[in-house]
Amino acid sequence: MTSPAPVPGPATVLVFLDPEFDNGRIADATRPQLMATDQGATRGDGVFESLLAVGGRPRKLQAHLDRLAGSARALELDLPSEDAWRRAIETAVGEYRGRRPSPEEGAAGDADELVVKLVATRGVEGAGAPTCWVQASEPGAAGRRQRETGIDVILLDRGYDSEVGERAPWLLLGAKTLSYAVNMAALRYAHKQGADDVIFTSADGRVLEGPTSTVLLAHLETSDDGAGGVRTVRRLITPQLDSGILPGTSQGALFTAAKAAGWELGYGPLEPKDLYDADSVWLISSIRLLAPVNHIDGREIGTAELRRQLTAELNALYATIE
Repeated sequence: MTSPAPVPGPATVLVFLDPEFDNGRIADATRPQLMATDQGATRGDGVFESLLAVGGRPRKLQAHLDRLAGSARALELDLPSEDAWRRAIETAVGEYRGRRPSPEEGAAGDADELVVKLVATRGVEGAGAPTCWVQASEPGAAGRRQRETGIDVILLDRGYDSEVGERAPWLLLGAKTLSYAVNMAALRYAHKQGADDVIFTSADGRVLEGPTSTVLLAHLETSDDGAGGVRTVRRLITPQLDSGILPGTSQGALFTAAKAAGWELGYGPLEPKDLYDADSVWLISSIRLLAPVNHIDGREIGTAELRRQLTAELNALYATIE
């Protein structure tokens, strides 16, 4: 029997935050919408957030709105109110889901996910007003595949020491800006080396982050529980935030859930040897979620069975996050 052809997802939805439209202005995503003189296009001068909506509900929305506001403050960029963003997001998600085929017509059952992107640029040069929009679109297949099968990673030197974020705040290392050319170049370089992704290190040898993700690692330690049994301590660790990395919304939410489940938590400083010695390593982000790292620079991390076990445990905790 021939399998039915996959049903394409709905077309991308664009909703601009327009003061003349209370709930945002829906724009035709198949037509040009951005002025060529917009500073987001000419200079990468702007900020953005990407989040996942599942079943029509954006996940960790407040955390993303908070980080968007923090990035905008770092750029001295005035944004519309949080309520305006929420209304535009609701419009975009509703419009996208309204175009989705019903289950009877072949819509994916467990793939009721969409990517919601919030973008704010400094606007057209000289206009004095930002350009802001919400984009809703179908997730890429690669992210789902990588969270299921794992990834191979290489370490790349970012070229800055771990203290440059505090010493040179104008580099905006802790802000999520539109200037992603370096991050994309790093990923292209990794792909040419046969790897899937990158973990950046600092010039002084500290583990930082991925181009689009946060680094997590786990250590399991067993000890005598004092009653003739064995006690296993699960420890989840991420690099220090003061080393010039972007605070991860997914990492923060997972840490909260893991702590409630009895995990111990830690923040670097981390060096490459800490990654190699870990029982498991992940790159975590809001769209791809937890992607277990199979190899770093060709060296296997932990064992396949332990990676599956720990990834399943953390995925179960992540599923509880709103």
